[in-house]
Amino acid sequence: MTNEEILAQFGPRESMEYDVVVVGGGPAGLSTAIRIKQLAAEKNQEVSVVVLEKGSEPGAHILSGAIMDPKALNELIPDWKEKGAPLTQPVTDDAYIFLSEKSGWRTPNMLLPPFAHNHGNYIVRLGDVTKWLGEQAEALGVEIFPGFAAAEVLYSETGAVKGVATGNMGIGKEGEPTDSFQLGMELLGKYTIFAEGARGHLGKQVIAKYRLDEGRDPQSFGIGIKELWEIDPKKHQPGFVMHTAGWPMESDTYGGAFLYHLDGNKVALGFVTGLNYTNPYLSPFEEFQRWKTHPNIRYYFENDQGEVTAKRLSYGARAINASGINSLPKTVFPGGALIGCDAGYLNVSRIKGSHSAIKTGMLAGEAAFEAVTAGRQHDELSAYPKAFEESWLYTELNKDRNFKNWFKYGLTVGTVMNGFEQFVLRGHMPWTLHRTKADHEYLKPASECKPIAYPKPDGKLTFDRLSSVFISNTNHAEDQPAHLTLKNASVPVQINLAKYAGPEARYCPAGVYEFVGEGSDKRLQINAQNCVHCKTCDIKDPTQNIVWVTPEGGGGPNYSGM
Repeated sequence: MTNEEILAQFGPRESMEYDVVVVGGGPAGLSTAIRIKQLAAEKNQEVSVVVLEKGSEPGAHILSGAIMDPKALNELIPDWKEKGAPLTQPVTDDAYIFLSEKSGWRTPNMLLPPFAHNHGNYIVRLGDVTKWLGEQAEALGVEIFPGFAAAEVLYSETGAVKGVATGNMGIGKEGEPTDSFQLGMELLGKYTIFAEGARGHLGKQVIAKYRLDEGRDPQSFGIGIKELWEIDPKKHQPGFVMHTAGWPMESDTYGGAFLYHLDGNKVALGFVTGLNYTNPYLSPFEEFQRWKTHPNIRYYFENDQGEVTAKRLSYGARAINASGINSLPKTVFPGGALIGCDAGYLNVSRIKGSHSAIKTGMLAGEAAFEAVTAGRQHDELSAYPKAFEESWLYTELNKDRNFKNWFKYGLTVGTVMNGFEQFVLRGHMPWTLHRTKADHEYLKPASECKPIAYPKPDGKLTFDRLSSVFISNTNHAEDQPAHLTLKNASVPVQINLAKYAGPEARYCPAGVYEFVGEGSDKRLQINAQNCVHCKTCDIKDPTQNIVWVTPEGGGGPNYSGM
């Protein structure tokens, strides 16, 4: 049954009204809610705010490296240390290393550009920080609904966003209501703030409806794959930050890796691959596993006899914005706004987005509070983009606006030109580089590319996808429609497999897509239960035939300590 047929039979949906509806309980959305409630308390006003979070709790779906610049948090909650915010491991040292296949060269710290210095920042588990922000929001009176996925944007008769509807629960695989069926609910707001993270499902729809990206560069993304390990205390250096570039990536492919030493003998390590790569045989997951075998990396996981003694604790993956300010869409529209990574505010040169998520959440919250208390609703929050353009965040992003675009000329040119811009010009460059293609347009036909032979995993340092997904605590109700849908079921075999050698089987870091059968029986099998909600397929599919939609609330990964 279609949603329209379900509504006709079981509707109408119940509705709840709020002043502000926030879609997404990450750092951006929670900061919006917190800021509104702070202002309401200061002005002795009543402003109702609800936050919808598709994960089982705030932080369950959050995945990031992560090094956090506390600048925005200092503004939002100045006494965060006294309130017990989980920012406990300051950065103690930075290392940027260029890798060849067998060796590495560390850039002297004195030669690192300003964006590469992390003094004053913290290595954090962003999921824990998000959970803590949720607690601060609830203490201020914010209503948080975890386990409720916003599945539909609701529009007024005038075409303004008036809220969202949560997904129906208890729908069987064939789309029919089961015995546990529960109709979704409408959350109506004077303003709706979208904070879903990179490539937000509803944010993408809003951008298209209002043509918010008109005149902007196409958005560009990377896929970040991360693991959490416990290592030998003798190899552990609390606060040490390592970034690498070069091997195993080809010089014309954008990407890099990180290894961050948390407290408690834990290290977070990950690999980012730009989704504008051209070779359909490339597998971001396999590149990450191969990177761990480099002598400079595997050192941290072995004992003195060369045996891997460290223990892998968790795994996850998530698409990240890598576009910069040139790709920011218009962030306001009738009835709402886009904030954080739903808009694309991550600073790719600094590899940081949590500070910009918090800052844009604050700015949108201030604009929404001003509008609601002035008696307005469903118009554009024009004060929000104006405040952004006057903020330190705009200055920061504008300085680094060319960072990723230089790398289209290769690793060497990209490194040299970014150094020149930051050291010689101090970020005040007289030119702006633009991109003209979306990530899915870059893949070359397989006939023009060389297959990549990846080594088999050893189960100690390197692993396969399924064992990795297992420790991400990913779960979806078995009897529900697949949330990974195809516009045309024949395209994966007739175009993607025939022309591009089936790249979806390689770019997915969770083993969701596999081609099964032989000859004319060949078909794409979608193992939706494995999905970690990274959104890579929605971005990289060369035919844009795959559409990611929201599964039942509460489904997906349940990251712990990530």
